[in-house]
Amino acid sequence: MRRISVAVVSLVAVTLLARSASAQDASNKVASGGISVAGWSGTTEEAGQTINNSKFAMEGKDLHVTTGPATTYWSAANMGSGKYTVKATFTEPKFQNINDHPHPYGIVIAGNDMGTATQSYLYCAANGNGSFIVRGFGPAAFQVNGRRGEVNAAVHKAAAKGEPVTNEVAVAVTADKIECSINGAVVGSYAKADLVAAGKLKSTDGVYGVRFAHNTEGMVSGLTMTKQ
Repeated sequence: MRRISVAVVSLVAVTLLARSASAQDASNKVASGGISVAGWSGTTEEAGQTINNSKFAMEGKDLHVTTGPATTYWSAANMGSGKYTVKATFTEPKFQNINDHPHPYGIVIAGNDMGTATQSYLYCAANGNGSFIVRGFGPAAFQVNGRRGEVNAAVHKAAAKGEPVTNEVAVAVTADKIECSINGAVVGSYAKADLVAAGKLKSTDGVYGVRFAHNTEGMVSGLTMTKQ
């Protein structure tokens, strides 16, 4: 019995270590990185990384994003105020082509003092494994729907690694709520008063853009803001 117990403990330890290593995989450095789209800026919160370690470019009418570190991109010309909805379609042409586990990407809203030590913004991001995550910075990171997000049937899943997956992500600001929708279904609804607060968002008025987790490649089409 003692031998079995030792074996079981060893197996559990190895499994936990493997999961920990996977969760903390190092960010790559993308060759010929940087921002080549006029009017756009970006920031990464990863220590020791720079914006030039990820790549943000136009490909036809779409945005082509390839990250080393997790990166947020925005244009100062793209502003949302009052009641509005920002949406875009995100396509991962080859699911997990440059990472060893799924990473999310999605819409950023409420950006203020971006790229500074006092920045604040919120994002809702879909993941090709069928989950989504809502987080913010104010300027420290804060969780909205948990550390790892949550699974929702509305989020499209890739058929397999290397296969394409597409999700439309939208974030709406109403009089008293912030709602995240994926593929037309509301997956998360949050009281504005809980998010516009000390240590969180300065305001829901601000720039909008996109955010990609580290070691991820995808296309963004139809990024638009509409007033409600």
